[in-house]
Amino acid sequence: MSYTSPMKILEATALSHKFEYPLFSDIDLSIEPGETVAIIGESGCGKSTLLHTLSTLLKPNSGEVKLLEKDIYSLKDRDLVAMRRDELGLIFQSHYLFKGFSAYENLEVASLLASEPVDDRLIGRLGLNDVINMKVTQLSGGQQQRISIARVLTKKPRIIFADEPTGNLDNNTSLEVMNIFEEYVKEHEAVLVLVTHNEEFAHRCDKVYRLHERILKQVK
Repeated sequence: MSYTSPMKILEATALSHKFEYPLFSDIDLSIEPGETVAIIGESGCGKSTLLHTLSTLLKPNSGEVKLLEKDIYSLKDRDLVAMRRDELGLIFQSHYLFKGFSAYENLEVASLLASEPVDDRLIGRLGLNDVINMKVTQLSGGQQQRISIARVLTKKPRIIFADEPTGNLDNNTSLEVMNIFEEYVKEHEAVLVLVTHNEEFAHRCDKVYRLHERILKQVK
């Protein structure tokens, strides 16, 4: 009987990047379906830059990133755009919401692009029922963050990249967001790559990596 190894949803090999100074070098990382992975480290160590590199937004100085077994930095622009639209969910500290739209209209855009329904239960779990019809410019930073999370999950992505997604949220809401992420990953055989300063949340993930002195080391 032949054995087929599981598909790696994410596979990074020998990644290195620097700006004025080296941020990380010779990083390898692989993630299989259904896994949650956290990246921790001191401020300024390069965690967000690494996340941008893994998520198609920043080409590394050297190395290779494969998402869904495709070398993302060799893809044609239209194929890369299609991957971002159809397969990736990006939750960053800047929310990139449509400012002229209501919170619900922001979710509707994601729903139309992905041909997936807006999940009213998710809106409720994120505590957004009372503000869902308000313009996003009327919302607090924490409310905008929750809309950003809901918009990404509406797309039903295979890979969620999240940079401090609970940074503007109170503890109870942060815990519920982590619950939602974990349930989503299991239900959809998806992947979560989480950058966080919150080590309690990090250690809820299946694997934890620390970026320190340019090296990524697994600590769980």
